[in-house]
Amino acid sequence: MHVDDLHDRAVRRLPPPVSEYFDQGASAGLTAAAASSAWDRVRFRPRMLRDVSSVGTATAVLGHAVRTPILIAPTTLQRAAHPDGELATARAAAAAGSLMVVSSNSGSAFEDIAATGVQWWLQAYVVRDRGLTAAMLQRARDAGAGAVVLTADTPVVGRKRNAGPPVWDVVPAGFREANIDAAGLPASALDKADDLTPDAVGWLHEVTGLPVVVKGVLRADDARALIAAGAAAVYVSNHGGRQLDQAVATADALPEVAAAAAGTGAEVYVDGGLRRAEHILAALALGAKAAFLGRAVLWALAAGPSDGETGESGPPGGAAAVTELITELTRDLREVMALVGARDLSQVTADLIWPAAR
Repeated sequence: MHVDDLHDRAVRRLPPPVSEYFDQGASAGLTAAAASSAWDRVRFRPRMLRDVSSVGTATAVLGHAVRTPILIAPTTLQRAAHPDGELATARAAAAAGSLMVVSSNSGSAFEDIAATGVQWWLQAYVVRDRGLTAAMLQRARDAGAGAVVLTADTPVVGRKRNAGPPVWDVVPAGFREANIDAAGLPASALDKADDLTPDAVGWLHEVTGLPVVVKGVLRADDARALIAAGAAAVYVSNHGGRQLDQAVATADALPEVAAAAAGTGAEVYVDGGLRRAEHILAALALGAKAAFLGRAVLWALAAGPSDGETGESGPPGGAAAVTELITELTRDLREVMALVGARDLSQVTADLIWPAAR
C-alpha cells in the first residue's frame, strides 16, 4: 500500500480546512516535512542464508498481545475524516490484531469505543483543572482502557504553519471532547497544564491504577528520569512536527532513548513519518517495541480502500480502509523481515542497521 496515495485521495474528499488541519506542522513546517525522509536515510545490513520459511510479527506491549507491532497513535477529529470516527478506527484495530490509543479529545464516547472489542489505551493531556483530568481518567479506566499515555510535549500549543480558515468553522462541536464534562467551568480549566514534572507519572498511576506511558520523549536523560519516576514505557514522538519546529526527527532520537531504556524493563515506542514497511523495520531494529501510525490512519479513514470498495454502508473509507492499511503494512513487514533474515521480531536487532545510520 502506498500511503501517499491515501493522502492524495483523502485531500480530494475532505473539506480543505480539515485536510490542512491534518497535514499542518508547527511554524515553518520543517520538522513535519522531514519526518519520513529521516527514516529513508536508514540502511540495512541483511543476514544471508537464514531460514525464513515462516515469519511472524506477533508481539506484546505492556502485556497486551497483538498480531502486529504496527499500532494506532492518538489523533483528534477522526469524525471529521469519517462519520464513524474513532469507532471505525477501533473496529479496524480489532480486526487487524492491533491496538489503538484513544485521544482524550475523542469525538466518540470511551464506552462506545470499548464496545467494539478493541484493545485500547487512553492518551491524556493533563489540564489545569486536575479534578477534570482525574474524572476523565477514571471514566476511561472504568470503560476498559489498558494504559494511560501522557502527552508531555504540550506545555503550550505550538504555532501552526497554515493560516487558512479554522477547521472549527466546518466541523460540529461534537467531533471532539465527547468524554470531557466541563459544564460550568471556565474555558481556562481546559488549558493544558504547564507545571508538570516527572511526578505526574506517579499521580496518573495513583488515579487510575494503570501503567503510564510518556509520549513526546526525544532525549536520553528525560527517558531515564521518567523511567525512574515509574513510567512503564517511553514513547519517542515530536507530536507529528506540530509543536516545536526544528525538533529532532524521531528516527534520529530513537537510538539514544532506546539505549537509555535498555535493561530497565521499560518499553520504547515511536511514531512520526512512518510510511512504509522498511520504516517500521528500521524503527524496530533501532530499539522500538512498537511503531505507531497517526496521520496515515486519518488519511485511510477519509480516502477509502485502494479498490474503492468499503465493505460497509456509508461514505468511503472507515474501518475497512484502516484495516487494509494495517494488514497490508504488516504483510509488507513480513516480507522485509524475510529479506533481512529475521524469522520473528526478536531477531530484528540493531546489528541489522548500517552503523552510519544509527
